[in-house]
Amino acid sequence: MSNFSTDFLREMSEKDNKIKSLVDMGFPEDEVTGSCFDSLGGRKRARLMEGSKKKRKRYGGAAQGNRRPLDGSHEEPMPLPNPMVGFNLPNDRLRSVTRRLPQQAIGPPFFYYENVALAPKGVWATISRFLYDIEPEFVDSKHLCAAARKRGYIHNLPIENRDHTRGVGKTERFKSLGNSFQVDTVAYHLSVLKDMYPNGVNVLSLFTGIGGGEVALHRLGIHMRTVVSVEIGEVNRRILRGWWDQTQTGTLIEIADVKSLTDDRIATFVRRFGGFDLVIGGSPCNNLAGSNRHHRDGLEGEQSALFYHYFRIVDAVKSAMGRM
Repeated sequence: MSNFSTDFLREMSEKDNKIKSLVDMGFPEDEVTGSCFDSLGGRKRARLMEGSKKKRKRYGGAAQGNRRPLDGSHEEPMPLPNPMVGFNLPNDRLRSVTRRLPQQAIGPPFFYYENVALAPKGVWATISRFLYDIEPEFVDSKHLCAAARKRGYIHNLPIENRDHTRGVGKTERFKSLGNSFQVDTVAYHLSVLKDMYPNGVNVLSLFTGIGGGEVALHRLGIHMRTVVSVEIGEVNRRILRGWWDQTQTGTLIEIADVKSLTDDRIATFVRRFGGFDLVIGGSPCNNLAGSNRHHRDGLEGEQSALFYHYFRIVDAVKSAMGRM
């Protein structure tokens, strides 16, 4: 068999696996097939995104303001703000940012998604389209702590009355550099939940890592009644469990594989805990960042494609809570 034939068969096998994975997540097969590959074998997501757009429209989800449509078809990277300060910063009274969320995106439950800001072109447009056309909030963490990391966040949290709780010097801030999530930035964003949930929150934590999101909630003084944590790394789970046992009084439930968190299992958790107040997480950025552009496959990459499970799970949580 020629090298061309071998490569062709390998590529077709990879395509079949990707199609099967998306179908297993609950996407219609005809949309998945059309979204991944055109008749010449080139990859695209236009039809899958169109299906997502129709779903947003059905639930009354128009995008906010007059910003450029995020359909990804223009093949241009989403413009990043300069400076990268998000919607607002602590003690920033000069800028006034307002946004209008689509009806289907309004919480509770609230959700909070994070990934690298400097992703390949079209990635953030796709992520935004799947997450109810919400505009990303791009932040360089150097404006909040000692570390300089550019990240994008898509969430349905209020952006008013945030409270930056750090208030410490640069030396102490360096101690936070070991945290996986940018705890300072995340704590600033999540601070709006403190007054909303004085009795604590139930959290569904996806791609938990070593628990940066949980550390942020803890620093804010927000009691975590229950955390259902989904993290495949055994070492990461051990670190989180050790921290939890030393600092928390709530219930921690650990799940290894996001793929095992089925819609039925989500519905069971929703009934058991009365719903989730927050769904937080950032899917792997292995195929979105790094100097080796050969492996920067965007959301088609083996690891970064796990984003679609985040979307699926948020949708399942909202559906299950809507039936309560």
